Amino acid sequence: MEKTSIDSLAATLIEALPRELGSLKADAESNLRAALAGGLKRLDLVTREEFEVQQAVLARTREKLESLEARLKELDG
Repeated sequence: MEKTSIDSLAATLIEALPRELGSLKADAESNLRAALAGGLKRLDLVTREEFEVQQAVLARTREKLESLEARLKELDG
């Protein structure tokens, strides 16, 4: 996940905190950003581009497999 997305998510969550927390909000914001970044890193996510490339590879592989299965069926038939 991009840093700007993490910052945006952290800012949204911090805005939900009560204003009475005052200076604690700044500490909470930096801790929340660090926690979000660490948690998302452990999820082993891929980018949209990587996902789409793998999706295309899988589609081509399926087409080739179907073609080979049809050819095998013709040879057996």
